[in-house]
Amino acid sequence: MTLGRAQLSSFKLKLVAYFVLLSLVPLAATYWGFSTVAGDGESRQVTLRQEAGLRAALTLYQEEEARAQALAQRVARSRPLQRALAHRDVRELQRILAGKPSLYVVGAAGLRVGASGRQAARFPVDVVTGTTRLGEVVATIPLDAGLLRRLRTGGVFDSGDVLVLLDGIRIAVSSPRLHGDVDVTSGRTATVKVAGSRYRVLAVPPLLQAPTARLAVLTPKALIDAADARTRDRLLAGLLACLALVGAVAYLQGRSIVRNLRRFATVARGIAQGSLGERVPVRGRDEFAALGAALNDMAEQLQARLDELETERARGRDALTRFGEALAATHDSKQLLRIVAATAAEATSARGSRIVSADGFVVADGDADADGERLTLPLIAAGEQFGTLELVSDRFGKEQRMNAASLVAHAVIALENARLHGMVERQALVDGLTGLANRRACTEALQTETARAERLQTPLSVVLADLDGFKDVNDAHGHAVGDEVLRVFAGVLRDTVRDTDLAGRWGGEEFLLLLPGADEEGAAQLAERVRIGLAERAIPGAAGLGVTASFGVAEYEPESGIDQLVDAADSALYRAKRAGKDRVERTALAGF
Repeated sequence: MTLGRAQLSSFKLKLVAYFVLLSLVPLAATYWGFSTVAGDGESRQVTLRQEAGLRAALTLYQEEEARAQALAQRVARSRPLQRALAHRDVRELQRILAGKPSLYVVGAAGLRVGASGRQAARFPVDVVTGTTRLGEVVATIPLDAGLLRRLRTGGVFDSGDVLVLLDGIRIAVSSPRLHGDVDVTSGRTATVKVAGSRYRVLAVPPLLQAPTARLAVLTPKALIDAADARTRDRLLAGLLACLALVGAVAYLQGRSIVRNLRRFATVARGIAQGSLGERVPVRGRDEFAALGAALNDMAEQLQARLDELETERARGRDALTRFGEALAATHDSKQLLRIVAATAAEATSARGSRIVSADGFVVADGDADADGERLTLPLIAAGEQFGTLELVSDRFGKEQRMNAASLVAHAVIALENARLHGMVERQALVDGLTGLANRRACTEALQTETARAERLQTPLSVVLADLDGFKDVNDAHGHAVGDEVLRVFAGVLRDTVRDTDLAGRWGGEEFLLLLPGADEEGAAQLAERVRIGLAERAIPGAAGLGVTASFGVAEYEPESGIDQLVDAADSALYRAKRAGKDRVERTALAGF
């Protein structure tokens, strides 16, 4: 008992360790995933803030562009400026441009009035009178520190962000002040090193009318890394707290589980040693209480159920063994159905059983019409419906249903084998092309009918038929038409002979008719009907093709053999061929 308690206690410690280890892997993965997402998120937030600030700055710049262009257009349309420009009156032009430092005028022959900054965006407006272009008024936006301060004030930039105006890759103006080169592609973020510090930078395309000037915003990488580190620290603290909570919960739950398992182990050990009177104390309504109640019920029912189960299994094994032996011993489907009905009733302790086959054959065993629960199982294999098995009993248990299903599974295999066996037997006696009896079937029928004619002293005749010029048909029209000719001739034979007669393919284009009860005269008349019927038939796929056949007739003589009968008919057939074909010739065996 001390050893058992030590083992259960170690289970409690193992359970705590397992819970902690199992939690450690997903928590570590969660920490790694969230920290990665947090880092990416911080970078994304900085990028979004940079994009928003640059959009606002560009909007302000575009407003200044609009104001400068509007001023230039208003001045260009004024009549005094147009007259002064037409007369090249420099003094008047200087007076007009006084107080407008962002404008200058350019006229013909190198005339230029007004100052223009070295680094500025220029927006020219033509001065036109009638159809004559006098010059242009140029509005400028100086790309200097003043512009950058206005853009930074109106934009949504963080206090640590640096707004710069790039001339190519060189920082021309910045706010706050920064010097160096920034080699970055417009519209993409990048990390660059400027003046010994690393920055996250985002630049926009060149400004309008200033192809080398671009706005860019730089955020110190140290600020981004610090925010990312703070997020990681908070996340790590939360995950460690979760791990501690998991360990505590696992310990408490493990202690409760071990206490219940100790009780179950004691009772289970007693039941294993044959003491079925052991019981588990049942407390509460949780799963352990349900398990204890189930264990107590098991102890009460185990012995009786084991005896009953062993008896039932022995009975089922015996029935299935006899059933398997019976199935292997026969290919008679009706006999198989009788065996299935009887064995199913025995294996399931049913009052009675009934099988209704697909062709309406009914087999019953016991009282199949008794009242009670009915169990119906279809007999299907490989898509083939063999019928339905119906069992009746007071009640069908799980094992009885399993026995019935197993028996049906064996039965349908045997029924399918019997069906396939019958198909093989039929195929062995039937010509595949014409559907008539093949030579083997004809030979067996000749043996049977000659023996019957000998015993009963009844007439028996044989007709051998051969298609005329069949090789020429194949050569001229192909073998597909030749096959159609054979099938058409077989159809004529089937339509002409009696039910008691046998029509078969003797070989190639040669056919045999076995006519029990017919003498030579009657056989010759039937052959003539066949000859006429063939001449009247059209051949599918060969319009206008006429096919004829020659016939040899012989009547069986007592105490002669099959070979003599067939040879006599064959001799008559050759006489018909030599006489011009498409005719019927007779040769009595006595004269042969």
